[in-house]
Amino acid sequence: MDYEAIIYEVEDNILTITLNRPERMNAFNDQMSSEIHNALDRADADDNVKAIIFTGAGRGFCAGADLSSGSETFDYESDGRGIHPDGGGVLTLRLFECLKPVISACNGPAVGVGATMQCAMDIRMASDKARYGFVFSKRGIVPEACSSWFLPRCVGINTALEWAYSGRIFDAQEALEKRFVRSVHKENDLMPAARDLAHEFAEQTSSVSVTMIRHMMWKMLGADHPMEAHKIDSRGVYFTGKSEDAHEGVQSFLEKRPAEFSGKVSTDMPEFFPWWEQRKFE
Repeated sequence: MDYEAIIYEVEDNILTITLNRPERMNAFNDQMSSEIHNALDRADADDNVKAIIFTGAGRGFCAGADLSSGSETFDYESDGRGIHPDGGGVLTLRLFECLKPVISACNGPAVGVGATMQCAMDIRMASDKARYGFVFSKRGIVPEACSSWFLPRCVGINTALEWAYSGRIFDAQEALEKRFVRSVHKENDLMPAARDLAHEFAEQTSSVSVTMIRHMMWKMLGADHPMEAHKIDSRGVYFTGKSEDAHEGVQSFLEKRPAEFSGKVSTDMPEFFPWWEQRKFE
């Protein structure tokens, strides 16, 4: 696929996906959604990609849904069941299933889906120019992109409700204080800081281990007892413990040298992966 609404760049095992509609403040539309899905599929299949960074072109991250169609923007045609799958939710569910660590480098305003899509990313970092807004109550709709699941897990139910009830815009400092973002950086320092963090995930770590960790952590957020974590921990240690990566990890430690892991996410995941029930919109 040739990309127009995003830019896809891989350097030093780090993929940067740049939302690329700067003339529209990177407003989210069907084309951008389709291209991001394709980019994530491509990244998952590429063992050279060990981490992903999302950012925006120009002065914004994403201004939310493209409202150029006017007041009928959210007036979807029914699919015959009286509903229409929310495009933001389709995206965040895809992010939820991604095999690679995902970092948000929010360089400017991020409202609506521009904010909610970041809830499904593993680490959120912000420029001091970043602004966030869960503005749905001010548009006469409800939060989308599965944010009623993700956002309370990011910041707690009190903050999630305050932001969603009011629909107000808040700055990067408030996002940091409420633990929505990991860190705030000067504008020119944001991407270098995001890349430094991505390299920590990509260098001298087992790609198979990182993928397993990502899904064990996210999937256990919905578990009703720690025994569910014990079950998957036990299976994970049993199967990965037999791998070449595990042998290399221990041997490199004993020999006091950098590890050289050979395991590939495309071919060497444990036989029980993915273990969770696949869910579809019904």
